[in-house]
Amino acid sequence: MTETHKPVNFALIGAAGYIAPRHMKAIKDTGNQLVCALDPYDGVGVMDSYFPHADFFIEPERFDRHLDKLRRLALSKKQLSDRKVDYVSICSPNYMHDSHIRLALRNDAHAICEKPIVLNPWNLEALGKIESETGKKVYTILQLRLHPSIKALRELVQNGPKDKVYDLDLTYITSRGNWYYRSWKGDVSKSGGIATNIGVHFFDMLTWVFGKMKENIVHVLDDTKAGGLLKLEHANIRWFLSIDYNDIPEDVRKSGKRTYRSLLMGDQEIEFSDGFTDLHTEVYREILAGRGFGLQDAKQSINIVYHIRNTEPIGLTGDFHPILKTIAKKA
Repeated sequence: MTETHKPVNFALIGAAGYIAPRHMKAIKDTGNQLVCALDPYDGVGVMDSYFPHADFFIEPERFDRHLDKLRRLALSKKQLSDRKVDYVSICSPNYMHDSHIRLALRNDAHAICEKPIVLNPWNLEALGKIESETGKKVYTILQLRLHPSIKALRELVQNGPKDKVYDLDLTYITSRGNWYYRSWKGDVSKSGGIATNIGVHFFDMLTWVFGKMKENIVHVLDDTKAGGLLKLEHANIRWFLSIDYNDIPEDVRKSGKRTYRSLLMGDQEIEFSDGFTDLHTEVYREILAGRGFGLQDAKQSINIVYHIRNTEPIGLTGDFHPILKTIAKKA
């Protein structure tokens, strides 16, 4: 679907990353233009499928200079004035998000940042001040809020009894190879650890549907898996996240799958696997229409994952995810 309007100019940081093509597709599908991109790794042939004429940089200093040059040319109404960047999309490693958002705002552009938008709660407060100073907005990708199944679940909860507390089990296991531990993703100081790296969007979705956090209990936490009990206004959620292939249920492994995702409410499975990868374009449309998710939208999930990685696990006591007992028997 091609939008009909004067194209908006984008820049992209992290063009070689796994998630970057979804952003390129979203920019193209909304009828806009990628002006330039940055990545220290130059294997970015995927750009040819979307924006082959975009300028590309491997040094952040030259990329920053280019954004500044385009901004100044626009101010002076000289040549290339129509290429001033309006939005910077950020797909860089988690620990760089804060710096790259600042780079965008400093260059008079809005920022669209992948989750987690930052690693620490206090970073949100600082970015809020820079928003006020620059008049530019910081948006994040919380695409599960736009998934039809999740929207329907939220409507069900909001229209249900006001004092009802639902019981849910969230399970997400996405296998990762040895490369993971050698990359920035395997470094807690850079990725935020397992709950942040693969779970932050689930925690956002759950709080969006079931309300504010009341209690955050961690049962298990290590480099490959985490599990706990999250108590919200309208839900008690036993959750389990893992990148260990061996944690996938045996019947799923036998089918050849390396990922397992389940959200069980009582005996009802909430299916949201289909369409999961196509929501970035919808998020971009919302942002361009002035309805994007901002710093305050991300605050609760950032607080949750920060608490998880800084909490001492209590072990298999109390109400824990049932898969943890199975894993304990294997150990």
